Amino acid sequence: MRPQRKTGQARSRVQTSAAIMQKVLESASQLPPSSAGSAAIRKAVTDAALEILEAATAGILVKDGEMYVFDTFVADEKIEKTALASELKSHARDAIEKSEAQTFTLSGDKKAATHALLQPLITAHSILALLVLRKKAFTAAELSACRQFGSLCRLALENAELASLSSAQQQHLDQLLEISTELGTTAHLDSFLNKFVVRAADFVGFHRVFIAVAEGGECRVRWASVSGVASSLNIEISTASTRRVLETKEVYVTDDIDQIPAIDEKSRNVRTAYRVQQYIGVPLTTSDGRVLGILGLLDKKERGRISESDVHRAKALGAEVAVALEAVQNLHLSEQHRKRAESLMEMALDLGSALRLPEFVGNFTNRVANMMQANSAVLALAQGNNVETVGFSGIKLERQMQRSLNVALTEFAVKHPGLKITGSGAQALGRNIADSIGWQNLTLVRLEGAEGDLLGILCLADMNKELLPSDLNLLQALIGHASVALENARLFSRISQSSRQWADIFDSISDYIVVHDEQCRVLRVNRSLADFIGVTPAELIGLSMRSLISIAADTSHPCPFCHNNNSDEYGNPSLERNYLVSTSRVHVALNEGMQTVHVIKDITDRREAERRYRELFDNVQEGVYFSSPEGHFIEVNDALVRMLGFDSREELLKIDIPSQLYVSPEQREQVLRPIREQGFVRNLELTLRRRDGSLIHVLENAFVVRDSHGQVLQYRGVLLDITETKAFQAQLQRERDFTSKILNNTQTMIMVADTAGLISYANRRCFEAGGFDQETLVGNRLDRIIAVSHMNEFRQAFEASLHGKQVDNLELMIIRGNGTPGKFSVNLSPMRDESGDATSVVVLMTDITDTAMIQAKLMHTEKMAAVGQLVSGVAHEVNNPLTAIMGFSDLLMENPEVPESARKDLRVILEEAHRTREIVKNLLSFARQRPPQHQPLQINTILHKTVALRSYDLSNCGIEVIKNFDEHMPDLVGDAHQLQQVFLNILNNAFDAVRDAGRKGHIEITTRHESGWIEILFRDNGEGISHPERIFDPFFTTKEVGKGTGLGLSICYGIVREHEGEILCSNNKTMPGATFVVRLPAKVKTEHRIAAAAGSRT
Repeated sequence: MRPQRKTGQARSRVQTSAAIMQKVLESASQLPPSSAGSAAIRKAVTDAALEILEAATAGILVKDGEMYVFDTFVADEKIEKTALASELKSHARDAIEKSEAQTFTLSGDKKAATHALLQPLITAHSILALLVLRKKAFTAAELSACRQFGSLCRLALENAELASLSSAQQQHLDQLLEISTELGTTAHLDSFLNKFVVRAADFVGFHRVFIAVAEGGECRVRWASVSGVASSLNIEISTASTRRVLETKEVYVTDDIDQIPAIDEKSRNVRTAYRVQQYIGVPLTTSDGRVLGILGLLDKKERGRISESDVHRAKALGAEVAVALEAVQNLHLSEQHRKRAESLMEMALDLGSALRLPEFVGNFTNRVANMMQANSAVLALAQGNNVETVGFSGIKLERQMQRSLNVALTEFAVKHPGLKITGSGAQALGRNIADSIGWQNLTLVRLEGAEGDLLGILCLADMNKELLPSDLNLLQALIGHASVALENARLFSRISQSSRQWADIFDSISDYIVVHDEQCRVLRVNRSLADFIGVTPAELIGLSMRSLISIAADTSHPCPFCHNNNSDEYGNPSLERNYLVSTSRVHVALNEGMQTVHVIKDITDRREAERRYRELFDNVQEGVYFSSPEGHFIEVNDALVRMLGFDSREELLKIDIPSQLYVSPEQREQVLRPIREQGFVRNLELTLRRRDGSLIHVLENAFVVRDSHGQVLQYRGVLLDITETKAFQAQLQRERDFTSKILNNTQTMIMVADTAGLISYANRRCFEAGGFDQETLVGNRLDRIIAVSHMNEFRQAFEASLHGKQVDNLELMIIRGNGTPGKFSVNLSPMRDESGDATSVVVLMTDITDTAMIQAKLMHTEKMAAVGQLVSGVAHEVNNPLTAIMGFSDLLMENPEVPESARKDLRVILEEAHRTREIVKNLLSFARQRPPQHQPLQINTILHKTVALRSYDLSNCGIEVIKNFDEHMPDLVGDAHQLQQVFLNILNNAFDAVRDAGRKGHIEITTRHESGWIEILFRDNGEGISHPERIFDPFFTTKEVGKGTGLGLSICYGIVREHEGEILCSNNKTMPGATFVVRLPAKVKTEHRIAAAAGSRT
């Protein structure tokens, strides 16, 4: 217990060194044992310090992180709540950093000074400082005694900490032993791990504990404990820390899990839902270094940072879990190996008996998919230089996808000839194919024959586990069995296919084939001979050759073909047919003797063709020749003799071709060179010399005949006399050149179109003035360049010209090659054939765009003048009665006898009269013709007047006008009358668009200014504009014919440009309708421009 305090007289005496040391030893001997704990020892140290140093205040300062906390203080008042607290903590920091006792004074007033002593108490697990306060100064003896007492206290505190740590470790070992005991007594892994996560959370002092298992490239939480409740889960965790633990096999620790990036949205949602802050991830490694999963601990129950002790305990728990998982996995692998061995034996027996390829493919693909636990499998076999998929298990591919997979597998086989098994098949084949089929991961296996040649490729997709060495051994065994069975099946298929092919070839030969033995009995005939006789091949087997031939002709020999006097030809008088017979004798089996094969070819048609060819050769009108490489004719027909002016064929055969036929000897070599290089020549124009020396123009088609060694034997060709044709062509070319010059130098665009409207000709003016190119016009329809608004009018005129009528001065809107419209005057003239029917139409186009623009502007000016006269007259007639109405209304309003109800009506009359006067004034202002006057004006005022002009129509149609005017708009310099025309035109277009939309309409007008510019926005909710990029082109309009000229917005565009502004148009993005924006420079900006222009002129 705490000793009684001394009296003031006793405390005032100075203690001797021996007395102080005696107190130190007595106090040290009375300190509690280490089993009492650190808190009890701290309290005893505080009481002892009060006694030894005869002080009234003492306590312990404890370092917690970067801060110092007051602990076990004995004082008259709470030191930590006084102004001295921060000063004491500062001195404590200095004493601990220097590791020595320090004394200091807290107050500068000597009469009321407080003296302090700080003695550091630094142990292996904590940093403390003993603080003593009293009114008198500390002596050197007391300071020395305090140091000795501090050493003793530090030892006592370290012993207490070691005792506490030892007790905690003993408790932890007991809990681990209990968990291990449960592992040995629990039969089912799932039951054990559900208990384990609850015990583990209590053991390490964390709120949540989970066990995640790594399977198939994923890491999924299977068991978890939340607030002492276990549950089985199936949640994938995808974080950078998860990948790091699995790859590095090291513990991951963090006190702020938000620093770990989440791989996907699901991981972020889980983290947010559970409000996770702290995390320890322990890899679950097996004895051979494989990572089975992760033991995760989330958020300590006691607030504080994760300590090394927490990490050590987590590692111990992870080892327990790894042992349990590895034991279950080994048991599963043992059972799996037994089942695989049985399945391998069964598959070997099945594949050994599967000699047919389709049967082998189906059995093998299904068995491999089941044994390797693959979701799907595909077997592709080598077919020549390509690989084709033939077997499928668990998947069906469309034909196009199957072809793409064949190409990818073929490329893989070529690029990786030595690679047996690859686990990165998706990368090898291309991610596009794998994603299209739906494969997450893919293993490719190469099947090879005994000589290393490629037999096929096996694709195993989405296996539910990673391939272990035992899996690779099993896969190698499967490949070995499959390769042998595949070679056997291929060999059997080839033999069977070869037999079928030989039979098919034998029956498909069009010549007649018969095989007989030495006794001239028929052994086999092909289908052509049986069909010729009119029976089936089986009915002829066993007949004698004499009986076979007698079906077609009488004969006295056992085999007429064998006794044909060594002649290859055989004639049958009764059938009037000639045959070419080829005979061969072959040995077959030893006991079957010699067999004779006759191949009989009907050459009756060939002989007839040779006769007809000779007649054609002699009677054809073109010159035909065979010549030798040396330059002499071998054979010529009569037409060539006449063409070259010779009297007989014999005379022509004697001439020397290079010197007598060609104009020069070198000309023959120029002709023969392309024939020797290419083997032929087509439509080659030549000039030859006739017998009388005159020249003849011919068109030659010739080819070369070579022997088996490539040597030239003959040149054969046909010559066509084109002398008269050449003369006609020259005359026609002169006339064409004359016509072309006339057409290409005229200022009118000229085109020719056929009856279908396709352009077959366009002169140069079309490309120069019309802006068209060759591809746009020639070969395309003529109506493609006609504006939609004039399409019906053009088609009617074109149809009339096809019926023979001339169409003149037809004004149409044409879309030029650069996309701009223009007005043209068009004439259509039909061209007729001999019977008078129109075969094509000549179209002449003259550009009258500028003329039309001038006429439109003149009409607009005259219209405005007429409107001005009309409005002036109407205004005069309306103002007179309007003045009387306003005057009498004012008089009645001033009459006190008029009742209040009548005054309300009079106010309405007076307001409407004033509004009518303003409307008349606006009409007069708008209609009055005057020259442009640029002066400062307010844009809001002009807009108010413009809206007032259309207020009646807008009100009648129920269209709401929303005015969002900036009341602080600056002035701009411009012509009010012209700007009012622009705004009225835009407002009229918006009115038409909203009225035709069929919905409640509104037009929003907004004014604003920024950066020296004034912007006016007209936004409506109509149907929008179909071609906003062409809206300001002259004559472009989307209205019906007669409702718009297409010049209104073009004129507006010119007015705005004259005011140094711009006008824009676009369809609304978030609502129906369109928006027009007029940007005009403010007055200040305009004045700067005028000043700059004036400065440049000086």
